[in-house]
Amino acid sequence: MRALVVYAHPVPESFVAALRDTTVEALQRGGHEVRLLDLYASDFDPVMGPDERRRYNEPGINEAPVAEHLALIKWCEMLVFVYPTWWFGLPAMLKGWIDRVWVPHVTFVMPTKQHGPLPAMQHIRRLGIVTSCGATWLISKWVGEPGRRTIMRGLKSLCHPRCRTIYLAHYEMDSSTPESRSRYLASVRDKMARF
Repeated sequence: MRALVVYAHPVPESFVAALRDTTVEALQRGGHEVRLLDLYASDFDPVMGPDERRRYNEPGINEAPVAEHLALIKWCEMLVFVYPTWWFGLPAMLKGWIDRVWVPHVTFVMPTKQHGPLPAMQHIRRLGIVTSCGATWLISKWVGEPGRRTIMRGLKSLCHPRCRTIYLAHYEMDSSTPESRSRYLASVRDKMARF
């Protein structure tokens, strides 16, 4: 499959960077053609300006500011996000990418009185998240994991109806140990190679 890995972390030597490398290597080992989109390294601007917002609903015009990114999500059949969970959600960089790139008339059909929003990314058949979370599993569940829901419910609804998903998280990252991080990397390596 054609796999796009969207990576969002500002620190090159972070543990999440190791997760990115492990994810890319595992997908390649699994036989997938992989492209990496590093939002920070590519200087992606997550801020939607006033003119862009005014034209957000205009077909064709709304594509121009993010054409390269749209080409990537149109290319892929598998979409994997690698990021740190901050304040139970997505980093602002990644949330801004979703806000700006997943535009109407390309990624979904605008709702009407007859129907709600309709998916337009049905070529995406697999959706994954590889993340780290400072909080415990229990606290994350209690808060509701809004970042996970944005991708696994929101974006998934625009993908193929039988889109397979995988969610991998290292909880309690703030009190992690070299052993817990090593176990998690091994789990990511194994599960992503089979995804």
